[in-house]
Amino acid sequence: MADQFDKQSLTEHLRELRSCLLISMAAVAGGFALAYSFIRPISDWFFRPLINVLPHDKNLIFTSYQEGFFFI
Repeated sequence: MADQFDKQSLTEHLRELRSCLLISMAAVAGGFALAYSFIRPISDWFFRPLINVLPHDKNLIFTSYQEGFFFI
């Protein structure tokens, strides 16, 4: 296997790197799409412990998207 890499030219290494990067980006995009399709159950699971300890007359209110992650 090491002989195979020693015999490759620079352009062959770059082609292999490009294919690996494209596969990685496709996997990340697919994972993002899958997670985004389940955003409601994921957020319900994420905030359930906090909602369970809130007093009954209080609600979670966020005025911007990132505020949901700064409740600690």
